[in-house]
Amino acid sequence: MKRLLSLCLLISAAASAQNLPANYEQLVQDETPKVVEWRRYFHQNPELSNREYNTSKKIQAHLKQLGIETKVMAGTGVVGILKGGKPGPVVALRADMDGLPVTERNDLSFKSRAVGEYNGQNVGVMHACGHDSHVAILMGTAEVLSKLKNEVPGTVVFLFQPAEEGAPGTEEGGAPLLIKEGALDNPKVEAVFGLHISSNLDLGKIYYKPEAFMASSDWFTIKVKGKQTHGAAPWQGVDPIVVSTQIIQGLQTIVSRQMDLTTAPVIITVGKITAGVRANIIPEEANMEGTIRTLDSKMQKEVHERIRITAKNIAEAAGATAEVNIDTKTLVTYNDPKLVAQTLPSLQKAAGENNVILYHWTTGAEDFSFYGTKAPSFFFDLGARDPKKTVGESFAHHTPDFYIDDSKLDVGVKAFCQLVFDYAKVKK
Repeated sequence: MKRLLSLCLLISAAASAQNLPANYEQLVQDETPKVVEWRRYFHQNPELSNREYNTSKKIQAHLKQLGIETKVMAGTGVVGILKGGKPGPVVALRADMDGLPVTERNDLSFKSRAVGEYNGQNVGVMHACGHDSHVAILMGTAEVLSKLKNEVPGTVVFLFQPAEEGAPGTEEGGAPLLIKEGALDNPKVEAVFGLHISSNLDLGKIYYKPEAFMASSDWFTIKVKGKQTHGAAPWQGVDPIVVSTQIIQGLQTIVSRQMDLTTAPVIITVGKITAGVRANIIPEEANMEGTIRTLDSKMQKEVHERIRITAKNIAEAAGATAEVNIDTKTLVTYNDPKLVAQTLPSLQKAAGENNVILYHWTTGAEDFSFYGTKAPSFFFDLGARDPKKTVGESFAHHTPDFYIDDSKLDVGVKAFCQLVFDYAKVKK
């Protein structure tokens, strides 16, 4: 019955998907060189999370020039509101703006040489995750739709979001802050769409998955407190480093022996451990930091509890104590299955039917997930791998060698425009 319902939705959506105005293709074609130019400008001039000052100013100037109502929210975020000339729903399109504390190694004419401050350190700054492309695609979409304003059904809300990679320190930021400040409330958004460029997926193809698509991301700290002593007499103290290694092993048995991995994958990674000041002193404390990735909200809560129990009991068995803190960074990025079925033909029109591919879930995380708590949402990937490289040869996101081919960014513009027009048909 569930498959039959999905098939019916797809047939209905395919019938509803419509041709855009006659000059639409030419408008996108004219816009594409600008989109590439913007992408390269932002790549050369990246800014860290909640510090996207110049990026924000350039976006504001662009939207105002187009006659789009513009608001600054969440610090450096920009929200544009385009009221179309025809009745219809309120649809939001989102792009993230921030770069990463990564020093670029690529040899490009538009290579980033930017520097910034992160956690008190001077660092290189790079768009090592493709947010420069997202901003450029959404700017191009805004220009195309503004030129088609009289034909646009309903209202389009452009969300240029800061701090997707996480606000620094104790600052607020990202999607939660945009939501908190009402970016989806006035006007009230009925559906949210977003995309992510990928250096590892085939150029110009769109990849999607209904329901859980990307993992939740939790960051945790575990503070193990033992008893300091001389390194030559460990029996006179309690070694928090040894206890920490036992906890790390115990955390992996949560994944391999305690969670039902046929439901969804689980990852627990300890990425940092600090302890001690000298080779012959067993310290009093050891501190661990790590991340948890889950693709099921119930499993997410269960993993949290099992981490607390595991760390506490292993520490107590050795005469130490363990203090666990878990901070949820993102939820599971969940694609509303009805919305996916309704709008899949739109993506097929934008990229070509054979270029839209049902994909598997990934353990990367996205704060786009929070928009799904306010309205049905759909997040998909756009491939941008250098066609001269295989999957194994292309460099991963968040690395100094991250590289995308920007020759098919127009597919992102077409996808967003088609979604705006077609969703109005679906909602009738």
